[in-house]
Amino acid sequence: MEIKINKEIRTYKESIFFGLSLRQLLCSILAVGVAVLLYFSLVNALGQEMVSWICIVGAAPFAAAGFFKYNGLTIEKFVVAWFKSAILKSGRRVYKSENYYLKALETKERKGRDLLDKIVKTKFAERAGRFFRAKKRTEINPD
Repeated sequence: MEIKINKEIRTYKESIFFGLSLRQLLCSILAVGVAVLLYFSLVNALGQEMVSWICIVGAAPFAAAGFFKYNGLTIEKFVVAWFKSAILKSGRRVYKSENYYLKALETKERKGRDLLDKIVKTKFAERAGRFFRAKKRTEINPD
């Protein structure tokens, strides 16, 4: 005795009628209903050959909707996702890169400049202090 088990459990689909899932069965019934409705409403006005082509074109989207899968999305979810990305959120997309290496160098350079400024100010203050102290001594004791 051999029992078939799907390799991927998420791909399992329960078949209801003739190997069709419930969704596929309902979409097929809807496609047949649309074709019959189109046929009886247009056969007197256009003729049988023209109406048969119109029935095929009118029923095909409903039949295809039951079998359509794109990256796990049904036709309704796919159309909504496409509409959002192509119509609602479309716009100019600007690519902006971040150069982390340059930021690190600038940060390091800024820290280095700050340290250098601090050292220069300190040295300048020391020299200026010595200069003014020496000047005060010379003013007090002119030789």
